[in-house]
Order: sequence, then C-alpha cells, then structure tokens
Amino acid sequence: MSELHGPALVVTRAGGSDVLAVEDRTAPSPGPGEVVVEVAAVGVNFIDVYQREGVYPMETPYVLGNEGAGTVAAVGEGLEDFVEGDRVAWAMSVGSAARYAVRDASTLVPVPDGVDLETAAAVMLQGMTAHYLTTSTFPVGHGTTALVHAAAGGVGQLLVQMVRARGGVVVATAGGPEKCATAERLGAQHVIDYRAVDDLAAAVREVAPQGVDVAYDGVGRDTFDASLASLRPRGMLALFGAASGQVPPFDLQRLNGAGSVFVTRPSLGHYLASRDELEWRAGEVLAAVADGSLQVAVGGRYALADAARAYDDLEGRRTQGKLLLTL
Repeated sequence: MSELHGPALVVTRAGGSDVLAVEDRTAPSPGPGEVVVEVAAVGVNFIDVYQREGVYPMETPYVLGNEGAGTVAAVGEGLEDFVEGDRVAWAMSVGSAARYAVRDASTLVPVPDGVDLETAAAVMLQGMTAHYLTTSTFPVGHGTTALVHAAAGGVGQLLVQMVRARGGVVVATAGGPEKCATAERLGAQHVIDYRAVDDLAAAVREVAPQGVDVAYDGVGRDTFDASLASLRPRGMLALFGAASGQVPPFDLQRLNGAGSVFVTRPSLGHYLASRDELEWRAGEVLAAVADGSLQVAVGGRYALADAARAYDDLEGRRTQGKLLLTL
C-alpha cells in the first residue's frame, strides 16, 4: 500500500474546544481484520465533548471523533467482508476525524444504495441511539406516551419519528418557536416551548395528566427534575446524555415518592453488545433512511479547521439537527 496521509483533528490535552488542533498524520497499514477508510464526513457528538473534557478519560494526544462514513481505501490481510471501494459507516469508534482512518472491520456496516455518505455519517450514532432507546431501553408500543426533550436536536428529531412510527404519543420540548415547529412537523402531537413556561413538569401534565410512560432525556441537569416529575407511577426516565451538564447525585428515595419510578443511564456501547446487534440496529436505521421513512436533518457542515466552532455550536445548543465535519 502506498503511504496515505492527510489532516486529522487532534485533542492535544483535556479541556475545552481550544485544545483542538489539525495535524497531518500518516495512516498505518491495516492489520488483520482492519481496513483503512478514506473518510467523507464525521459526526459531531456529545460523547466527543465528554472525552475531550476528560469526563470520559482519554490518553492524549488522540484523534477525535466516534462516528463517520467513507470509502474503503485498503484492506488488511485475509479480510473478505470488505473490498476497496466499498462504502461503509461506523459509530462508537474513536479516531474518526481524519482523512484516513484505520477501522476494525467488525465496527463497519455497508452503506446501502440511495444513502449518501454524509447522511450515513449523520445518522449512525444518533440513529442507533434513538433505536435502542425506543426498542430496548423502553420499548415503545401503540399508545405509549413519551416525553422527548430537545426534540429539534439530532437525537430528538429521530426519537420523535421513531416513537411515532411505533404507535406512540410524543410530548416534545424545544427552545423557541422555530425548534417547536420542527418537532411538530416531524409528528410530535404535543409541543412545549420550555422557554415559555415556568414549570416544565406542570406543562407536561397539562397534556398528559396521568404522567408519561417514559422520558427520553439527553439534556441532563436542566431537565432531570422535570423529567422525574413528569412520569406516571412505574414510569422510566432514560437519561442518555447531559447536554446541559451532568446530573448531581440525588436521594434514591425520590424514586419512591415519584411513584416507584425507574431511572437508567444507558449508553450506545452497551446496546451494541454483538455484531448481530450492530447489524440489526444499523440495518434498520439505514433502511429507514433509504426508503424515506426516517428523515435526517444536517444542521451544519464544518471543515476540520472550524471544528472548535462546531463543538461550541453543539454545546451552546445553537443548532437543529446533526452537525458534521467534512473532509
């Protein structure tokens, strides 16, 4: 293999977006079971922020990015599942934000015809997150009432669509008229502008008097109390992220007082426990994109040199949909 090299987004030390640097890096030759991918686009995600800040400790320096899509440029010895030229996508595989990335073939899935590489990069991590939340963490069925926070965000938009597709009722929260309109357009039956209410849980109970069956909360500190107070007896709060900050420790007796409710802190990695599970989740998500039943909104595209601004926009909740780094 001729030497492949190009720009990579490097975390130089733990900290804010100012610790990011673009460096030229050479891709190593793929070993057995590995491929080199020429990356087309990389997803911008909060897990990148948690790793960069040291909430999820990482040894620095390292190449940022956990999700992407591209074209196979080289294949390791003995590997038969992929060949040069295949279009592939992945998630939960750090080191993605580079022109050439070495990936373990077991983490890759084929991108179907009819799905472009940018869209594939945009939907893998957040799409499979919405998938596991609605099929496994709290399986949504006909009549399930689900509270979806940040419903105009990347995961939020997909959650609204998946809950509706499974026959559920969506109570969506979003900030401002434009984001509320997005949630409504995607099918949310009830939309609450959290900026316009003093008591978010009370606003939820105005449309769901018995409480919601499940609260899908990726916001964290700012919404946790309202999510808990919005549950029906024996309902579940699925806290899958912390866009507003981590939730402080709390008294477990509150779960009893709220109606013997459940709280879980799931993450995608634990819901990709096998190759079969990866293929199931990714396959259903990408098939839904291909047939048009799942809409994926890209809210912004940024060059690697503008990555700090991309993450600042993500953390500042200034965007709708998915943000991408393009190479």
